[in-house]
Amino acid sequence: MSGPALQRTLGVGDAVTVGLSAMIGAGVFVAFAPAAAAAGSGLFLGLAIAALIAYCNASSSARLAARYPQSGGTYVYGRERLGPFWGHLAGWSFLVGKSASCAAMALTVGHYAWPAQAHAVAAGAVVALTALNVAGVERSARVARVLVAVVLAVLVAVAVAAFTSGAAEPSRVFDGAAAGPFGVLQAAGLLFFAFAGYARIATLGEEVRDPARTLPRAIFVALAVALGVYVLVGVALVAVLGTAGLAASAAPVADAARAAGLPVAVVTVIACVAALGSLLALLLGVSRTALAMARDGHLPRPLAAVDGRRGVPVHAELAVGAVVTVVAATADLGAAIGFSSFAVLVYYAVANASAWTLDAAVRARIVPAIGLAGCLLVALSLPAGSVSAGILVLVAGALAYAVTRTNGASG
Repeated sequence: MSGPALQRTLGVGDAVTVGLSAMIGAGVFVAFAPAAAAAGSGLFLGLAIAALIAYCNASSSARLAARYPQSGGTYVYGRERLGPFWGHLAGWSFLVGKSASCAAMALTVGHYAWPAQAHAVAAGAVVALTALNVAGVERSARVARVLVAVVLAVLVAVAVAAFTSGAAEPSRVFDGAAAGPFGVLQAAGLLFFAFAGYARIATLGEEVRDPARTLPRAIFVALAVALGVYVLVGVALVAVLGTAGLAASAAPVADAARAAGLPVAVVTVIACVAALGSLLALLLGVSRTALAMARDGHLPRPLAAVDGRRGVPVHAELAVGAVVTVVAATADLGAAIGFSSFAVLVYYAVANASAWTLDAAVRARIVPAIGLAGCLLVALSLPAGSVSAGILVLVAGALAYAVTRTNGASG
């Protein structure tokens, strides 16, 4: 291990807010529309499947995080339980997939704040939040707490106003044609993208106090709160817009607010705040995985350096920030989201496979088995372009592993 250890400064509340700021982000403002287009009135079945997979992943992540309270999340779990290759593949999937997610969050800010200069705004947001993270994780957690509190308050206000407005018709929630199983699974994949944030808590394993107790509690609390918010918001959107209207909406939360008589500008501002909160937490998680992989030689060794005064991996933070800045300045928002989903599901599949090995009892293996099968099934149900790009990235990751292993053996 290179340099001093990270500082254990975060409690349960800090860890929960880091996870929530990753989950209650831009996804809730954009994911319901394409999910409704894919599943029709089967939208909530897709949400239930996404929640089930997220629960299984959370359970596996909590058990593994308590056993291995180190930075790196599933990279560490896969390495310790399945072998170095699977740990590398998980870390590679996380770095690539979540770098794309970071770019998507930044681009969401750009498209809401200044559509004509979306890429420039996105790049500026990444630079600013990278500087904040370099200043220290405890300060970042405080900012995340404020951001997620504001977003939750506005989402609940919009949902309540929508329910109580004349535009709401509860019968719409179950009206309309439902898509077939494939459409429901696609919706589950899209909605799972919005859920996937709780594992960011596990990547902070070296920075929480009493990790064996803190990590499982924080993961489940964050997941429960996020699920409650998504159900509330989803039902409100369908009650006001209907599944067909929701599917056709480019900004469903804003459209629901408009129908309920709320100022749309507030929703626009909050969408930007939510995306910034997600971006802040995601940059933290990606840099910690880069740190763990650099310690093991799967990434350049200088990325493993930890600043002794601030207790943060400055080189990893700056490297991740630079990569995401370039992607945010050049990539398409839709492509970034689709590409990320496949890689993230592979990452969680490795987590469930790792949890499978913790206990040979059949009962202990039910949840990770469901999680593993669910991740793979939903990943393969994504659009063909996303699946193809994801497979190419996995092949590139395997080749990178072969190169680093060969260099290590010859060095």
